[in-house]
Amino acid sequence: MATPKVSAGTAFVVESRVEGVPEVDTVRDGVASAVAPSRAATELGLKRQEFDLAVHLGAVRVRSGPDGRPKVHREEMDRLRARDGFPDELRALVRTVGTAEGARLLGISPVRFTRLARAGCLTPVAFYLNRYRAVVWVYLAREVEALAVRSPELLAGNSPPWMRDRLETGGDWRPRNWRSRRIERLLALTEDPWLRVAIVAQSLDPVQLAEVVDDPYERVHFARAGRAAESGRRGSVAGREAMARLMHADEPDEILWRRISLIAELDAARELRPAPRPGEVRWPEPVGAPAVPAAPARLSGPPGAQPPSGSGETSLAETSQSPVVPPAPAHGTSPGAPAGLLVRLRLGAARGLRLRRPRRRAAVPRTRPRRGGPDKGW
Repeated sequence: MATPKVSAGTAFVVESRVEGVPEVDTVRDGVASAVAPSRAATELGLKRQEFDLAVHLGAVRVRSGPDGRPKVHREEMDRLRARDGFPDELRALVRTVGTAEGARLLGISPVRFTRLARAGCLTPVAFYLNRYRAVVWVYLAREVEALAVRSPELLAGNSPPWMRDRLETGGDWRPRNWRSRRIERLLALTEDPWLRVAIVAQSLDPVQLAEVVDDPYERVHFARAGRAAESGRRGSVAGREAMARLMHADEPDEILWRRISLIAELDAARELRPAPRPGEVRWPEPVGAPAVPAAPARLSGPPGAQPPSGSGETSLAETSQSPVVPPAPAHGTSPGAPAGLLVRLRLGAARGLRLRRPRRRAAVPRTRPRRGGPDKGW
């Protein structure tokens, strides 16, 4: 199969990693006898996209190193090398074909192969974008060959009635089967409760997601967990957009099933580890600090002001010595009264007028006649 020029998001990775794909394994290990995925792919005699597919299918176990990046242990490399038929067996496991090559394997035309895939007889394992930004589906060669053994009646003669009904209504089961395969495999690769929620939540659009998970803090929490678990190479912008579009369920029965699955995963996550709630941020109280009065004075200052270094909650005696922004002058205050920038901003916002800097007034009146026009304002 020719290498695509434009990569996109996949069930594993065709040429690059995209956003939204969780990490393969969340186990942290500090063993030094581990190599990076690129080096592991070279030593195993695989291309990088073939190695990523092997990881996705569970043929190669990858763990997170101390720095959070995926690593392959030497024990895993030795296990793969010790298997019979290495490396041909491993390459055959991850071999993929497109429509033309898959049709040649089955001895049928590409049109009939496409009809079989659209009807759901074949499940794509990945996709990529061609030069015209069109989605091109990719299948496992061993699954294509297994179809000829399992259902030879589909390769010759007229199509069965159920298949004709699906195709006549314009149905295309390739995105749906790819979503199911991807979600099931990613769920099998992790046991983190909130990461499992993030995986299932990818199949719902924002409106459906807000209806199922009405708590915004929980949505932020599992979205953050999914982003923190991302690893690998990122794909192109067009690939990430296609990935997000294809991940959303579009049929009513599939949407209902994904909603039910998300509710089940969400209940399990809430029971094991509830999502954190934002609390009031309070400065640490120093030892021997005076008691805070019942009605403490309100401190004025710029937004996001931090407490003094080396001290806790500021006492009233210390606030009297700290600079305090004066209150905004009332309407009608003389223009010559001193006013800070923040005060002028507040006053201008309250009046709804355009702010201007006050003109400088000369301390001594001018004795010489002006030349030219009038003085310019600030």
